[in-house]
Amino acid sequence: MTLAVAWKLLAIVFTAALGWIASRQGWLGRGAGDPSRTLGNTAFYLFVPALLFRTMVRLDLSALPWRTLAAYFVPAMAVLIAFYLWQARRAAGPGPAAATRTVAAVYGNTVQVGIPLVTAIWGEPGLALHITLVSVHGVLLLTLLTVLVEADLARADPAASRFSAVRSTVRNAIVHPVVLPALAGMAWNLSGIGLHPVADEALAALGSAVVPVCLVLIGVSLDSHGLRGHLRGALAVGAYKLLLMPAVVLVVAHWGFGLSGMPLGVLVMMAALPAGSNALIFAQRYETLQAEASAVIVLSTLAFVLTAGFWLTLLALLPA
Repeated sequence: MTLAVAWKLLAIVFTAALGWIASRQGWLGRGAGDPSRTLGNTAFYLFVPALLFRTMVRLDLSALPWRTLAAYFVPAMAVLIAFYLWQARRAAGPGPAAATRTVAAVYGNTVQVGIPLVTAIWGEPGLALHITLVSVHGVLLLTLLTVLVEADLARADPAASRFSAVRSTVRNAIVHPVVLPALAGMAWNLSGIGLHPVADEALAALGSAVVPVCLVLIGVSLDSHGLRGHLRGALAVGAYKLLLMPAVVLVVAHWGFGLSGMPLGVLVMMAALPAGSNALIFAQRYETLQAEASAVIVLSTLAFVLTAGFWLTLLALLPA
């Protein structure tokens, strides 16, 4: 663990703590609605769509390292589906909880923690690969998770027929603040039109607000819901994210795809990152597990100080 990464982790916790203080002091308003709901909706309906659309428009599809991407996303998708099926089986009934909890178990903090970590260890070549993974990571995993949660909601409606459930799932999964901007951005990318500098600057400004708003939202959610009664679930999900997911990626990428050295290290550490703020955004959107999502993010970020060193040591023992 480098000093730069340690400072980044401390900054994340500090920013979330400021959100907690702001909520406790009533700086975000008293008696005027739920501030965590307002922040969550702002991020989900404005900032995240801007970030996803711009990311897809600027993605260079011809330069993507498809084999390396497959070495990460094949095991990542397998872990995602396995965790979702496990949670769905344990759930008392159909609903958004299983898919929402899965976000925290598979979706890491790729920007605030991932970028400084990879840059400090592997420099610009590692950062280039990491950024490529990040570009696909958000669109692919969030789209699949959106489909799963919308399918859960459709099945939860006792009055809906199978056909109407499928139709509702498809409609809600496409006309969605996560999926629709990504699809629109891909279509714009393929058109070759490009973004006008004014539009690009506006989207960049909106997208840059995702991180600070979501970190403040974590603190506000902790104040609103607390940690009592949610630690056990948060620890289980955090362990899955920090230990099981990178283990599966390591095995598949190294022994299945033959990767080693820097590419393998970037993929494993991508999988080993602590839970990202998208877990709380999804929880807010579907009104479930907000407290647990907040706890997973905070606890996994703190535990990453130890688990990161473990994975880096293990990677150093493998032949280059």
